[in-house]
Formats: sequence, C-alpha cells, structure tokens
Amino acid sequence: MRQAEPAGLSGFAAFHYARGMDRAPVATSRPPATPADLELFAHIEKNLYTAVVADSLDELGFRQQAMREYVRPLFPDCCFAGWARTISCVDVFHVSEDSYTKEIEALDSLLLGEVAVVSTADSIRNAPWGELLSTAARARGARGAVVDGLVRDVRKIEKLGFPVFARGIKPVDSRGRGLVIDYNVPVDCAGVLVRPGDLVFADYDGVVVVPAQAVGEVVRMATEKATRENHSRAELMDGAYLRDVYRKYGVL
Repeated sequence: MRQAEPAGLSGFAAFHYARGMDRAPVATSRPPATPADLELFAHIEKNLYTAVVADSLDELGFRQQAMREYVRPLFPDCCFAGWARTISCVDVFHVSEDSYTKEIEALDSLLLGEVAVVSTADSIRNAPWGELLSTAARARGARGAVVDGLVRDVRKIEKLGFPVFARGIKPVDSRGRGLVIDYNVPVDCAGVLVRPGDLVFADYDGVVVVPAQAVGEVVRMATEKATRENHSRAELMDGAYLRDVYRKYGVL
C-alpha cells in the first residue's frame, strides 16, 4: 500500500516520496539531480534536522549513520542535503608528477545536486580541500562538501558561501602528502560507510547519511516526527507537563 507523502509536498517531490522505498543504489553514470530531487533537498533543509533523521534511521535499524563528532561546519550556517559523490584519498610520502590528476578528474565529475564526500583514511597530515576545490564544486552545482580530514582557505570558502564540514584546519597542501586514488566508490568517511548516491544531510549538529534505498521512508518518518515535535514544543511552552506531552505525542 502506498504511504502518504509528508504534508506540504506535491508534484515532483510527492512522486519522489512514493518511489522512495524502491530507490536503488545509484550508478556512476546517473544523471544530475532532477527537479524532484531538488525539491526533496529543499524540504529536508527547511523542515528537518539531522537529529530527527538520525532517530528515524535508528527506528529502521540503520544505527551507524551519523559521522563522528569531530566533523564540524566551517561556519554556523552550513546546511545542505544532496546525493553523495565520494572521493577516496590516501597518504603519500613523495611528490609525483601526477599529484592532482585524479583529484581534478573527481572534481570535474561532480553533478548538480551532489555532495563531495572526501575520505582520507583518517589522515590529518594535509588539507585535501580548499577554496579552489570549493569554487569548482559550486560551479558544478554541488550542494556542499564533507571532508574526513583537514581543509584550508577557510575565510575564502566562507566568503564564497560554499558549505563545508571538516575535521579541522591546516594550511598545508596535499601535494607530496596525500593523493586521490579513486572516486564514486564506497568509502569510509568519519565512521560511516558512504556509497555513491546515498543521501547526505548536514547541519550544525553534524552529518548523517541515509542509504539510497531507504531515502523515501526515512524522510517520511522524519517529517512526521518533526511535526509531532513541533506540537510537543508548543504545548510545553504553554506550560504542559512533559509526561503528558510525551504520552500524547510519543517524542522526546
């Protein structure tokens, strides 16, 4: 039986919700984000927050989908949702002639509606992300970047307005220290296995990753829970007791 879409959605987004449980992992050659995708991202960014999405993932048995606590926004207003475009880096200890070849290829492959998800194999030796990569990603229509490592050019990235989450800040280049070896493959990013086409949602509380096949159900559940929380908050502000509000709405 088809589940009702969240209130306030229609057209492309309603269709996307209806298809959500059938969504298969996305192949490397998939097209850019559709109007339905963009409407979905806008709904998530406006109406949801990572905590309620993480709760919904928990209810469905996906309990390892929140990235580690050290992945933080470069500036407070960073918030985005989009499909994962993964990038895999490793440490190196020599300068090669093709230090940037795969990195450039990966950035140029970004599609409208994607989030660059950069795995460094837990390295903090260098900053594989900076202003020029942010500029290139923005020009491709990317919605943000998540870096399980360090970044640089932070003031310039903030001025650009491109939202980035990272482990920390360091001014050194990746050349001779780190190397992109592949992209659009499954990666471990800050403790979460991220596959190309998974939904990445980031706000001030952190980053959650929704497996592609569960997007529709997770967003539906999170939207319903956020609505119940809104009602709970209003009644608590009016002086209702927490026990009574919890009994009525079942959220805490």
